[in-house]
Amino acid sequence: MIAGLDIKDIVELALLLIATGALSGFLAGVFGIGGGAILVPVFYECFRIAGVPLEVRMPLCIGTSLAVIIPTSIRSFQAHYKRGAVDMAILRVWWLPIVVGVVAGSVIACYAPERLFKIVFVCVAWSAAARLIFAREGWKLGDDLPKGPLMRAYGFCVGILSTLMGIGGGLFSNLLMTFYGRPIHQAVATSSALAVLISIPGALGYIYAGWPAAANYPAVAALQIPFALGYVSLIGAVLVMPMSLVTAPLGVRAAHAMSKRTLEVAFGCYLLIVGSRFVMSLVGGL
Repeated sequence: MIAGLDIKDIVELALLLIATGALSGFLAGVFGIGGGAILVPVFYECFRIAGVPLEVRMPLCIGTSLAVIIPTSIRSFQAHYKRGAVDMAILRVWWLPIVVGVVAGSVIACYAPERLFKIVFVCVAWSAAARLIFAREGWKLGDDLPKGPLMRAYGFCVGILSTLMGIGGGLFSNLLMTFYGRPIHQAVATSSALAVLISIPGALGYIYAGWPAAANYPAVAALQIPFALGYVSLIGAVLVMPMSLVTAPLGVRAAHAMSKRTLEVAFGCYLLIVGSRFVMSLVGGL
């Protein structure tokens, strides 16, 4: 027995995490989302099997997801940047408010109830799915992104909500950019860069926020060093990262080969599915 699991369970979990790493890396390249929207639901199931208490399970999933997103988003950004698809002007405006939003989200993570993380995940994921699946050309907030305080406020919202969901920010920035008439391919590419800005301070924030969890749950091996640092599972991160780095460039190629509408519908269906898992969790308490 290791961490309360027999060898068969450990092997099954390891294979699941490796496969998840491959899928999350591919999706990071396709959608510019950092892969967090697939990582969080899978981590949730793995940590449930590993006996992580419900009260700290979701924050552990989110912190680990943000840690995995760091190398994946860097790899995805590099591939998109080489294709000249990243809007650097948006990055220059958003980087500071996004970092401030990430810090605020990390502080909230210290005190927020577990259900809040799920509610934020479901509300945003399903809203985004509806926008993408049923999108019409007339669904716009404007012909171009705003200037000044509103643009910076958008950046802050991207940072704080991404930190509470454990995703790289691509979900929100994709929607904002397309609502203001930007091409989906440019939105995906720029979002991959934003994921870098969000994931690094976000992961550090969850390490800090989750540090007391190890002392509060001494019998839970998955929360203790060397298995975890705060709300970042080192085992989960180590198993997921390698394959995600390999498959991220493949996702970039797929994104640039797909039509705008195909990319939108695929992204929307994907968000609808992953949001459904946490609806069941909220209703059933699992």
